[in-house]
Amino acid sequence: MAAFSDRPGPESSRKPWLSIVGIGEDGRAGLSPAASAALDSARVVYGGRRHLALAAPLSAEAQTWPSPFAGAYDAILARRGEPTCILATGDPFHFGIGAEIARLVPPEEIRAFPQASAFSLACARLGWPLAECACLTLHGRALTRILPHLQPGARLLVLSWDETTPGRVAAVMAERGLGASRLTVLEAMGGGRERVRSGAAEGFGLAGIDPLNTLAIEVVAGPDARVLPLATGLDDALFENDGQLTKAEIRAVTLSALRPRLGERLWDIGGGAGSVAIEWMLRHPAMRAIAVETRPERAARIRRNAEALGVPDLAVVGGAAPAALDGLPAPDAIFVGGGVSEPGLLARAAAALPPGGRLVANAVTLEGEAALLAAFGEWGGALRRLSVARADPVGGMHGWRAAMPVTQWVWTKP
Repeated sequence: MAAFSDRPGPESSRKPWLSIVGIGEDGRAGLSPAASAALDSARVVYGGRRHLALAAPLSAEAQTWPSPFAGAYDAILARRGEPTCILATGDPFHFGIGAEIARLVPPEEIRAFPQASAFSLACARLGWPLAECACLTLHGRALTRILPHLQPGARLLVLSWDETTPGRVAAVMAERGLGASRLTVLEAMGGGRERVRSGAAEGFGLAGIDPLNTLAIEVVAGPDARVLPLATGLDDALFENDGQLTKAEIRAVTLSALRPRLGERLWDIGGGAGSVAIEWMLRHPAMRAIAVETRPERAARIRRNAEALGVPDLAVVGGAAPAALDGLPAPDAIFVGGGVSEPGLLARAAAALPPGGRLVANAVTLEGEAALLAAFGEWGGALRRLSVARADPVGGMHGWRAAMPVTQWVWTKP
C-alpha cells in the first residue's frame, strides 16, 4: 500500500475521478440518475460479488475486492485521473469502505452517492428514532464488543457478521440475565427478499436467517442481570485475578487522575488483572490501551478479562518494563501499577509522554513509595495517600478492616 506521505494532501487541485456509489438490494433501480451516470462512465468498477451482481449489467471492467480490501488500494491509486467507481452497501461512510478510501484520496477527488444506511432502513421499519439508538457493527469484529452497550432500556442497531450473529447475540444476552429482551432481525432490507421477524433472547429460535441482516435489540434486564455499570470503579468480582488487582475504590480515583479523553492511548504498566486498562477502554469505543505484564499467566488473564468485559481490542504486551516499552505506540497517558521501584521505569515512562500527557503511579510498598517521593522531589506533580476500610464481621458484630494504604503520584508533563 502506498505510504501516507506519498498521497496528495487536502491542497490537491485534481478533479474528481473516483466515485463511491452506495447500492441497495433494489440494485440499479434504487440509484439516482447521478449515481447511475457515475457507474456507467467508469472504466473500472470495484465491489463485492453481491454489489457487482446488483449493479449488472456493467459496461466497465469489474474488479472483485481481494481479501483483505487493502490489497486493491495501490491499484486504485494507480488509476488516479481515470474514471473509477467503487460500489458499497447503502451509506459508504457509515461503517463502510468510504472512510478507508478517504484516508487515501483527498475528498475533492471523490464524488460520493450514498443511499440510506441499514440503520436508517431499520428505524424506518420499526419506527425508532435513529438519534436515540446505539449503532454498532459486529461485521468482522468480536461479539463481545456488544457487552458495554447492553444497558437496560437501550435500543441497539447491529450490523451482523452473518446468519449466525442474531442467535449468538441472543445466547449471550440470555446468559447474562437479559433473556426478556426483544430481538428483531431485518433481512435483505430494500429488496425482494426483505423479511422482518422478532423474538425474545431467551429461547431465540428464528431459523433460515439471511446472511445479510441487521439486528435491532430492545434491552430488558431481569432482576439479576449482569450489566456493566457506566461509572468507573467496577466491582472487583468482575475481574479474574490472583490478588494483583487495583481495587475498585482506588481504581475509580486512578481513572479520574488519568483524565481519559476521546481516542487517547493508555500504557498500563504492570497490568496485573488489566483492570485500569479495561476501564479506560470502557469510557468510549474510541479509547485504546496497551497492558504491559511480565508474567505470562497474568498476561493471559488480562486477555480473558478484556474479552469478558467487552474490550477485546485491548493490546497485551508480555515482558518486563522498562525494556518492554521499546517500540510501543506512543501513549497519551500512563498508569504504573506494578514495578514502580524498578530503576529507570518512571523516567522512561515520563520521557514517552507528549506535552500534556498524564502519568499516574500507585505504590503500596515502602520501596515503591520511596520511588514516588523521589519522582515528586525531582519533577513535582501531586502526591496523595489513599486508604480504604471495609466493614467485616467481628464475632457477632462488625468492625472496620483497613486495606493497605496506597501512595499515588500524579504528574502532567509540561
